[in-house]
Amino acid sequence: MFKGLGNFGDMAGMMKKAKEMQSKMAEMQESLDAIAVTGESGAGLVKATATAKGDLTGLDIDPSIFKPDEKEVVEDLILAAIKDAQAKASERSQEEMRKITEEMGLPADMKLPF
Repeated sequence: MFKGLGNFGDMAGMMKKAKEMQSKMAEMQESLDAIAVTGESGAGLVKATATAKGDLTGLDIDPSIFKPDEKEVVEDLILAAIKDAQAKASERSQEEMRKITEEMGLPADMKLPF
């Protein structure tokens, strides 16, 4: 269809790929909201659940850790669980991004969006 247009034929193909990538990126962003990851601390006594985007959606604390003299320990465990969930969310998000770049035939280490 674009024969005889020289580099413009390649440009049309590149634009089509760019639109396809934009569509896949939007789909991935939506799917990240549906993916849940759980971070833990204190051997599972505190669990934080987040979306793959890193938004905290839940917190589960074993009642056995509620001792007034251990308030700082509990606070540290909560923060550790949240940080673990956020780290897992970041890893999952990067994993999903790698899948898209591979499907598009792009280098796996390419940073998107541009």
